[in-house]
Amino acid sequence: MSDELRVLKSSAARLRDRNPEPRVPCVKVLDCSGSTEGEPINQLNEAVPKLGEYLLEDPQAARRVDLAVVKVGGDVQVSQDFVPPAEFKPPVLTAGGATPLGEGILKAIAMVEERRARYEASDLDSYDPWIFVVSDGAPTDPPEVWELAVRRAREAEARERGKRIVFFVVGVDGADMRKLAQISRRPPVKLRGLNFAGMFRWVSQSLTRASQTEIGDRVTLTNPIAAGWAEA
Repeated sequence: MSDELRVLKSSAARLRDRNPEPRVPCVKVLDCSGSTEGEPINQLNEAVPKLGEYLLEDPQAARRVDLAVVKVGGDVQVSQDFVPPAEFKPPVLTAGGATPLGEGILKAIAMVEERRARYEASDLDSYDPWIFVVSDGAPTDPPEVWELAVRRAREAEARERGKRIVFFVVGVDGADMRKLAQISRRPPVKLRGLNFAGMFRWVSQSLTRASQTEIGDRVTLTNPIAAGWAEA
Protein backbone atom coordinates (compact mmCIF):
# COMPACT_ATOMS: atom_id res chain seq x y z
CA MET A 1 0.00 0.00 0.00
CA SER A 2 1.33 3.45 -0.92
CA ASP A 3 1.90 6.14 1.73
CA GLU A 4 -0.83 8.16 0.02
CA LEU A 5 -3.36 5.36 0.47
CA ARG A 6 -2.32 4.81 4.10
CA VAL A 7 -2.94 8.48 4.88
CA LEU A 8 -6.26 8.34 3.04
CA LYS A 9 -7.46 5.29 4.95
CA SER A 10 -6.34 6.62 8.32
CA SER A 11 -8.20 9.91 7.80
CA ALA A 12 -11.36 8.55 6.15
CA ALA A 13 -14.66 9.58 7.72
CA ARG A 14 -17.35 7.01 8.41
CA LEU A 15 -20.49 6.94 6.29
CA ARG A 16 -23.64 7.88 8.21
CA ASP A 17 -26.32 6.44 5.92
CA ARG A 18 -27.18 3.45 8.16
CA ASN A 19 -27.07 1.13 5.19
CA PRO A 20 -25.16 -2.09 6.07
CA GLU A 21 -25.12 -3.45 2.50
CA PRO A 22 -21.84 -3.91 0.60
CA ARG A 23 -21.34 -1.22 -2.04
CA VAL A 24 -20.49 -0.95 -5.73
CA PRO A 25 -19.11 2.54 -6.45
CA CYS A 26 -19.38 3.74 -10.06
CA VAL A 27 -18.03 6.98 -11.54
CA LYS A 28 -19.10 8.21 -14.97
CA VAL A 29 -16.42 10.38 -16.62
CA LEU A 30 -18.33 12.26 -19.33
CA ASP A 31 -16.71 14.26 -22.10
CA CYS A 32 -18.71 17.48 -22.46
CA SER A 33 -16.17 19.41 -24.53
CA GLY A 34 -17.15 21.86 -27.25
CA SER A 35 -17.46 19.14 -29.88
CA THR A 36 -20.49 17.69 -28.04
CA GLU A 37 -22.54 20.85 -28.54
CA GLY A 38 -25.97 20.33 -30.07
CA GLU A 39 -27.58 16.93 -30.41
CA PRO A 40 -24.83 14.93 -28.60
CA ILE A 41 -25.09 16.91 -25.35
CA ASN A 42 -28.89 17.00 -25.64
CA GLN A 43 -29.08 13.22 -25.99
CA LEU A 44 -26.61 12.76 -23.14
CA ASN A 45 -28.69 14.98 -20.86
CA GLU A 46 -31.80 12.99 -21.71
CA ALA A 47 -30.06 9.70 -20.95
CA VAL A 48 -28.14 10.43 -17.74
CA PRO A 49 -31.24 10.39 -15.46
CA LYS A 50 -32.09 6.90 -16.69
CA LEU A 51 -29.08 5.38 -14.94
CA GLY A 52 -30.54 6.11 -11.52
CA GLU A 53 -34.06 5.18 -12.67
CA TYR A 54 -32.97 1.81 -14.03
CA LEU A 55 -31.08 0.92 -10.84
CA LEU A 56 -34.15 1.68 -8.73
CA GLU A 57 -35.94 -1.15 -10.55
CA ASP A 58 -33.92 -3.63 -8.45
CA PRO A 59 -34.20 -3.17 -4.66
CA GLN A 60 -30.79 -4.74 -3.99
CA ALA A 61 -28.97 -2.64 -6.58
CA ALA A 62 -30.75 0.44 -5.21
CA ARG A 63 -29.12 -0.20 -1.82
CA ARG A 64 -25.72 -1.35 -3.03
CA VAL A 65 -24.72 0.93 -5.93
CA ASP A 66 -23.22 4.39 -5.34
CA LEU A 67 -23.14 6.74 -8.34
CA ALA A 68 -20.97 9.75 -9.17
CA VAL A 69 -20.46 11.90 -12.28
CA VAL A 70 -17.30 13.73 -13.36
CA LYS A 71 -17.78 16.27 -16.16
CA VAL A 72 -14.86 16.95 -18.51
CA GLY A 73 -15.20 20.05 -20.67
CA GLY A 74 -12.84 23.00 -20.41
CA ASP A 75 -12.06 21.89 -16.89
CA VAL A 76 -12.92 18.93 -14.64
CA GLN A 77 -15.90 19.13 -12.29
CA VAL A 78 -17.54 16.66 -9.92
CA SER A 79 -21.11 17.18 -11.11
CA GLN A 80 -22.47 14.55 -8.73
CA ASP A 81 -20.59 13.09 -5.79
CA PHE A 82 -21.36 9.55 -4.63
CA VAL A 83 -25.01 8.93 -3.77
CA PRO A 84 -27.34 5.93 -3.94
CA PRO A 85 -29.69 5.78 -6.96
CA ALA A 86 -32.64 7.17 -4.98
CA GLU A 87 -30.66 10.35 -4.26
CA PHE A 88 -29.09 10.66 -7.71
CA LYS A 89 -29.77 14.16 -9.07
CA PRO A 90 -28.69 14.15 -12.71
CA PRO A 91 -26.61 17.23 -13.48
CA VAL A 92 -27.55 19.42 -16.44
CA LEU A 93 -24.50 19.07 -18.65
CA THR A 94 -23.30 21.87 -20.91
CA ALA A 95 -20.86 21.61 -23.78
CA GLY A 96 -17.74 23.73 -24.04
CA GLY A 97 -13.99 23.88 -23.89
CA ALA A 98 -11.24 21.35 -24.45
CA THR A 99 -10.98 17.73 -23.24
CA PRO A 100 -8.74 17.25 -20.17
CA LEU A 101 -9.72 13.58 -20.11
CA GLY A 102 -6.57 12.46 -18.30
CA GLU A 103 -7.28 14.90 -15.49
CA GLY A 104 -10.84 13.57 -15.36
CA ILE A 105 -9.62 9.99 -15.06
CA LEU A 106 -7.20 10.93 -12.27
CA LYS A 107 -10.05 12.66 -10.44
CA ALA A 108 -12.26 9.57 -10.79
CA ILE A 109 -9.50 7.29 -9.47
CA ALA A 110 -8.99 9.57 -6.46
CA MET A 111 -12.74 9.58 -5.82
CA VAL A 112 -13.11 5.80 -5.79
CA GLU A 113 -10.04 5.37 -3.59
CA GLU A 114 -11.45 7.87 -1.10
CA ARG A 115 -14.86 6.19 -1.25
CA ARG A 116 -13.33 2.77 -0.68
CA ALA A 117 -11.47 4.16 2.34
CA ARG A 118 -14.77 5.44 3.74
CA TYR A 119 -16.36 2.01 3.27
CA GLU A 120 -13.46 0.47 5.18
CA ALA A 121 -13.73 3.06 7.95
CA SER A 122 -17.45 2.21 8.18
CA ASP A 123 -16.81 -1.56 8.32
CA LEU A 124 -18.58 -2.03 4.99
CA ASP A 125 -17.59 -4.54 2.33
CA SER A 126 -17.29 -3.28 -1.23
CA TYR A 127 -17.02 -4.60 -4.75
CA ASP A 128 -14.42 -3.48 -7.27
CA PRO A 129 -15.23 0.12 -8.27
CA TRP A 130 -16.23 0.94 -11.84
CA ILE A 131 -14.99 3.93 -13.82
CA PHE A 132 -16.92 4.43 -17.06
CA VAL A 133 -15.24 6.85 -19.50
CA VAL A 134 -17.19 8.32 -22.45
CA SER A 135 -15.51 10.62 -25.00
CA ASP A 136 -16.12 11.85 -28.54
CA GLY A 137 -12.62 13.12 -29.20
CA ALA A 138 -9.04 12.93 -27.95
CA PRO A 139 -7.53 14.10 -24.65
CA THR A 140 -6.06 17.60 -24.67
CA ASP A 141 -4.07 17.20 -21.44
CA PRO A 142 -0.35 17.92 -21.41
CA PRO A 143 1.46 14.68 -22.36
CA GLU A 144 2.76 14.12 -18.83
CA VAL A 145 -0.77 14.33 -17.38
CA TRP A 146 -2.19 11.91 -19.93
CA GLU A 147 0.67 9.48 -19.39
CA LEU A 148 0.18 9.64 -15.62
CA ALA A 149 -3.56 8.97 -16.02
CA VAL A 150 -2.91 5.98 -18.27
CA ARG A 151 -0.28 4.60 -15.88
CA ARG A 152 -2.55 5.03 -12.83
CA ALA A 153 -5.47 3.43 -14.64
CA ARG A 154 -3.44 0.44 -15.79
CA GLU A 155 -1.92 -0.03 -12.33
CA ALA A 156 -5.32 0.12 -10.64
CA GLU A 157 -6.77 -2.30 -13.16
CA ALA A 158 -3.91 -4.79 -12.67
CA ARG A 159 -4.38 -5.18 -8.91
CA GLU A 160 -5.78 -8.40 -7.52
CA ARG A 161 -9.53 -8.80 -7.43
CA GLY A 162 -11.00 -6.94 -4.48
CA LYS A 163 -8.43 -4.15 -4.75
CA ARG A 164 -8.56 -3.26 -8.40
CA ILE A 165 -10.62 -0.70 -10.35
CA VAL A 166 -12.63 -1.81 -13.38
CA PHE A 167 -12.52 0.51 -16.41
CA PHE A 168 -14.96 0.68 -19.33
CA VAL A 169 -14.19 3.07 -22.17
CA VAL A 170 -16.69 4.20 -24.82
CA GLY A 171 -15.94 6.29 -27.89
CA VAL A 172 -18.67 8.41 -29.46
CA ASP A 173 -18.51 9.26 -33.19
CA GLY A 174 -15.31 11.23 -33.80
CA ALA A 175 -13.41 9.73 -30.87
CA ASP A 176 -9.73 8.88 -31.19
CA MET A 177 -10.15 5.16 -30.49
CA ARG A 178 -6.39 4.53 -30.54
CA LYS A 179 -5.87 7.07 -27.80
CA LEU A 180 -8.80 5.75 -25.78
CA ALA A 181 -7.39 2.21 -26.11
CA GLN A 182 -4.45 3.27 -23.93
CA ILE A 183 -6.64 3.63 -20.84
CA SER A 184 -7.57 -0.01 -20.22
CA ARG A 185 -6.59 -3.53 -21.15
CA ARG A 186 -10.24 -3.93 -22.14
CA PRO A 187 -10.57 -2.45 -25.67
CA PRO A 188 -12.85 0.58 -25.98
CA VAL A 189 -16.19 0.13 -27.68
CA LYS A 190 -17.83 2.56 -30.06
CA LEU A 191 -21.28 3.90 -29.30
CA ARG A 192 -23.89 3.19 -31.97
CA GLY A 193 -25.04 6.64 -33.03
CA LEU A 194 -26.05 8.59 -29.93
CA ASN A 195 -27.61 5.66 -28.10
CA PHE A 196 -26.64 6.89 -24.64
CA ALA A 197 -29.92 5.56 -23.23
CA GLY A 198 -29.09 2.03 -24.38
CA MET A 199 -25.61 2.37 -22.95
CA PHE A 200 -26.93 3.44 -19.54
CA ARG A 201 -29.44 0.61 -19.57
CA TRP A 202 -26.55 -1.82 -20.10
CA VAL A 203 -24.52 -0.14 -17.34
CA SER A 204 -27.41 -0.39 -14.90
CA GLN A 205 -28.03 -4.04 -15.75
CA SER A 206 -24.32 -4.79 -15.35
CA LEU A 207 -24.12 -2.97 -12.01
CA THR A 208 -27.23 -4.82 -10.86
CA ARG A 209 -25.66 -8.12 -11.82
CA ALA A 210 -22.45 -7.18 -10.00
CA SER A 211 -24.39 -6.25 -6.86
CA GLN A 212 -26.01 -9.69 -6.80
CA THR A 213 -22.75 -11.65 -6.76
CA GLU A 214 -20.54 -12.62 -3.87
CA ILE A 215 -17.69 -10.15 -3.36
CA GLY A 216 -14.68 -11.31 -5.36
CA ASP A 217 -16.73 -13.36 -7.85
CA ARG A 218 -16.30 -12.79 -11.56
CA VAL A 219 -19.21 -10.94 -13.19
CA THR A 220 -20.29 -12.06 -16.66
CA LEU A 221 -21.45 -9.09 -18.71
CA THR A 222 -23.55 -8.98 -21.85
CA ASN A 223 -21.58 -8.09 -24.97
CA PRO A 224 -22.27 -4.38 -25.71
CA ILE A 225 -22.59 -5.08 -29.43
CA ALA A 226 -25.12 -7.86 -28.81
CA ALA A 227 -26.94 -5.50 -26.44
CA GLY A 228 -27.44 -3.14 -29.38
CA TRP A 229 -25.87 0.08 -28.10
CA ALA A 230 -22.33 -0.45 -29.43
CA GLU A 231 -20.92 -1.26 -32.85
CA ALA A 232 -17.84 -3.10 -34.08
